[in-house]
Amino acid sequence: MRARLSTVALLISISSAANAGPKEEAFQVVEKWTKAFSESDVDGIVKLYAADAVMLGTGSKALITSPEGIRKYFEGALRNNKLTAALGERSVLQISDTTVVVTGLDTIIGVYADKPLNLAGRDTFVIAKRAADWQIVHFHRSAMPN
Repeated sequence: MRARLSTVALLISISSAANAGPKEEAFQVVEKWTKAFSESDVDGIVKLYAADAVMLGTGSKALITSPEGIRKYFEGALRNNKLTAALGERSVLQISDTTVVVTGLDTIIGVYADKPLNLAGRDTFVIAKRAADWQIVHFHRSAMPN
């Protein structure tokens, strides 16, 4: 009986992976981003972005258009800070077989510059399939207005 349950679970997981479409595959990038952010894993975050990605982070004062700029931004945001990103309401819009837009709400919680932080925000990810991988090609996050 136990072997049958294991086999059924395996078949379901294979079937689920095989049935994943662009929306599900692209959203996995957002989930990886959230996990890497919450673990202060700058390398993990940077590798999710395409080489030609464009980014405006919450604290961006300029348009970030290079992998080096993305790295510098997240190193500054996460160095000596313990922050966790929690996803909230989301909309996932498939533009094509290779482009998906994820827009939603999040909350960044933790300690920033030795002060408690609880910052609600709005974010947009444009995720495109490049060769075999889904990558972030555009990211924008802004604080929730009062």
